[in-house]
Amino acid sequence: MSHFVWDISPEIIRVGSLSIRWYGLLFALGFIIGYEIFQRIFRLEHKNPKDIDKLTVIMILSTVIGARLGHCFFYEPEYYLSHPIEILYVWKGGLASHGAAIAILLGIWYFVARNKEYSYFWILDRLAITIALAGSLIRLGNFFNSEILGVPTDVPWAVVFAKVDEIPRHAVQLYESISYFIIFIYLSIIYLKYKQNLPAGRSFGAFLTLVFLARFILEFFKEQQTSLEANLPLHMGQLLSIPFIIIGLYFWIKSFRKNKN
Repeated sequence: MSHFVWDISPEIIRVGSLSIRWYGLLFALGFIIGYEIFQRIFRLEHKNPKDIDKLTVIMILSTVIGARLGHCFFYEPEYYLSHPIEILYVWKGGLASHGAAIAILLGIWYFVARNKEYSYFWILDRLAITIALAGSLIRLGNFFNSEILGVPTDVPWAVVFAKVDEIPRHAVQLYESISYFIIFIYLSIIYLKYKQNLPAGRSFGAFLTLVFLARFILEFFKEQQTSLEANLPLHMGQLLSIPFIIIGLYFWIKSFRKNKN
């Protein structure tokens, strides 16, 4: 059976030792588009647009630091505790969305604590829209990098990552990217329906539930990322997703009850 062969270079252009990679471009694009979306929301709801810059800086730092620490301590704790300086080597790869999620929640708490005119859920509900889109673009970047590989399969839409091996695999990065983009569309529709009257926790709860439920399901199609997972009943990504799904369901359901009252 003939399968789609993916043999695209992860680099867009290289000049000497410096290179621009598809992953970095898509990662940055997520923040750029998210910034534009937030500008529209702030104008619509008559908020101070200058606050977007402060929030963007916090989000970038939270995402990168949280994702890096999450990978180091959730997936390879023994190695990074023995080689702590390599935690700083972000350019070598290794980012975990669960770590980014925790850090973003803390980052928003910090922003709200310093900007009393915003409530915690006002930020979370609107930021969830942009994060879903960013997640979609980042997973597309993983596809360009030929990383986070799917398990071998003989389905007609299997992909052979030529830079890795000659085995047809599930293109699980694309599955995730498409899932997150659909969630982005859904959250956008919710916001456009309610706008400034959006029930607190509605989008945030839906985001956590849908994103991490998709992550839980799609982990069944992924190769194990570290040897640590060999002794676990589920993949590490699945175990870390369960609390987020429960928390998301709680706030999602609660938003309907509060709206009814």
